[in-house]
Amino acid sequence: MKVETRVAAAGEGIRAAAKVLASGGLVALPTETVYGLGADALDPVACAKIFEAKDRPLSDPLIVHIPKLEWLDLLAVVSGPARRLAEYFWPGPLTLVLPRREIVPDLVTAGQDTVAIRMSSHPVFQEVLNAFGKPVAAPSANRFGRISPTCVEHVLSELGGRIPLVLDGGPCAHGIESTIVHVNGEGMHILRSGPVTAEELAPFGAVHGAVAGISAPGGLLSHYAPRTPMRIAEPVEQKSRLLFPQEGSRDGRHTHFSVGLLSWESSGEGFAKVERLSRKQDLREAAANLYGAMRRLDEAGLDGIIAEPVPETGLGAAIMERLRKASAR
Repeated sequence: MKVETRVAAAGEGIRAAAKVLASGGLVALPTETVYGLGADALDPVACAKIFEAKDRPLSDPLIVHIPKLEWLDLLAVVSGPARRLAEYFWPGPLTLVLPRREIVPDLVTAGQDTVAIRMSSHPVFQEVLNAFGKPVAAPSANRFGRISPTCVEHVLSELGGRIPLVLDGGPCAHGIESTIVHVNGEGMHILRSGPVTAEELAPFGAVHGAVAGISAPGGLLSHYAPRTPMRIAEPVEQKSRLLFPQEGSRDGRHTHFSVGLLSWESSGEGFAKVERLSRKQDLREAAANLYGAMRRLDEAGLDGIIAEPVPETGLGAAIMERLRKASAR
């Protein structure tokens, strides 16, 4: 059912957002990573609306955002190593996957014995949670599998007419989703790269690796994807022709194919449209620009997109993880 979507400024919209959440409704609101689609995390009916609005499969668990650190022990069984991570990195863009307590609805965890939890550092998000007084489940505010939103306009293009309220907190600082770390008796495993890098987590004993039986939010192979076919390659002329032929036939007619470039360091000469991640080759700037640049290329009416790889150090690992998922068709 189509609804009227209202956009509210951060100041005046805090109480309105808390009121919508308390009534079991949905609110899109900013975090330091991307815009999230929030609902009362302890109300399974409210959380079901998230899956409905996003067309999200019930097998994909949600991240629970908490207003205060005290909520961590109410929602999860917290080991010493997990608590040290929370105390060091929270509030911030780190999600912990921990053994759940019964208070967390099965729908939120996709029926698993673990729950994904984080505490956002975005002041608007924090104000909403403090006004609401309870945890909020909030995956990215986009249709499932699509490019995550980093500003209000992106949210409206994805969910306008599906949710009642969008809280405008300006563009997101990091521009990519939180790092996810699973912590249990066998150690710490990085399930998704993000703004908190592997180098920052290494002193705590965290290593990359999947965990048997654990499905992390955003963990499917194809995710964060534009509708336009995308491939990762160095943007030399020969590569673009191999991946996306410049000429061919369509409906029996000779035609020219247009290819765009998501550029890291190349000028993009010969491409129909070019989006630069960072003219200074700054990985933080590139991460913040990633989804907006992908969205603009996706909306340009191209036949294909070439994404130039970035160095896989620090935030570069998280950017490349998103690019590989976006091109996994």
